[in-house]
Amino acid sequence: MLTLGTFHTLSVDRQIVHGYILKEDQGEEVLLPTKLANRDLQKGENARVFIYKDGEERTTATMQNPKITLHNMASLEVKDINRYGAFLDWGLDKDLFLPHREQTVKLKEGQRYFVYLYLDEETDRLVASMKIDRFLDNETITVEEEEKVDLWILDKTDLGYNVAINEKHRGLIYHNEFFSDVAHGDKTTGYIKQIRSDNKIDVTLRPIGYDKVEGAADRILHRLKETDEGFLDLHDKSHPNKIRKRLEMSKKTFKKAIGGLYREDIIRIEDDGIYLVSEDEKSYQN
Repeated sequence: MLTLGTFHTLSVDRQIVHGYILKEDQGEEVLLPTKLANRDLQKGENARVFIYKDGEERTTATMQNPKITLHNMASLEVKDINRYGAFLDWGLDKDLFLPHREQTVKLKEGQRYFVYLYLDEETDRLVASMKIDRFLDNETITVEEEEKVDLWILDKTDLGYNVAINEKHRGLIYHNEFFSDVAHGDKTTGYIKQIRSDNKIDVTLRPIGYDKVEGAADRILHRLKETDEGFLDLHDKSHPNKIRKRLEMSKKTFKKAIGGLYREDIIRIEDDGIYLVSEDEKSYQN
């Protein structure tokens, strides 16, 4: 089934006066106009095309590359504004429509604005919206703590900046995480710092690095010193849930922390867990 706003790889079924008839596996056909093909095509050849509606609202294929695809975001330039809305340059011969109801500020021709592309079910048209937040969902989280993610900068708040995470979830970057100026619609990469119990997500622009690992190492040392034997029955093969429950850290952070402690000869790692290196052991090694 052909989906508007997405790419499909289709087979050339036949050539007609106005272009090529392409067919997908289930037999659905679509026209690729000659002017929208970037090369001559042969029958049976596969072509990667983008599916949209032309100026007469007919489902059409193009080999042009749009600047935005369905359920994604981009910063696009306004080409024209009329009483119905604005029309954006998205890299195709037909401009993308941004209705007045989907605008959040007064637009100016020639300026760029951050939008989301969705399919309007009432009109069966691809439409842009500046109301990004209503397309983000934090009910089912698809990212994990410490994961590297794509970010779009959204609006500024008293705490920091709201962001769109992987174009799916909303998150927050606190002001102290920024070391340069950013603006609404900027794209960057970041890291999931914390997923809260209410599914709110804290994000950082810096890799989850040594500052976190050093804190984890201190916690591990404290726990080791609390025991008479200087021993914890945790190691790099331990289940992540066991590590999180005992030490309140991820397995990834735990492994980095004990690796650093081991290299500094503070602990030794055995099959049954980790041991605090005694002063006698250190003297013997020296």
